[in-house]
Amino acid sequence: MALRINAENFEEKVLKADKPVLVDFYSDTCIPCKQMAGILGDLEDENEDALYIYKVNVNYDKALAEEYKVLSAPTVICFVNGEQKGKVVGLREPEEIEALFEDYI
Repeated sequence: MALRINAENFEEKVLKADKPVLVDFYSDTCIPCKQMAGILGDLEDENEDALYIYKVNVNYDKALAEEYKVLSAPTVICFVNGEQKGKVVGLREPEEIEALFEDYI
């Protein structure tokens, strides 16, 4: 299960990470977000040594959502060495999410 992070630990957990990071910008009331959580959980299990997956609640961390131009949930952003490398918006197939990070692991 992806760890929930916020603005206070975003830099340490995401921008300074030693592996690629997927950040799931979600909302508790969003049905597609709940479906995406299962997909991300499977990807986390399959790639646990190769990447990190974290969650940011857009209702509590609006500034982070605005900074990364998250306009709807779910939005998944891939970061590598502190740089945003890719983004998908909405409920996606596992293969589409894997495509975000497969070149970096």
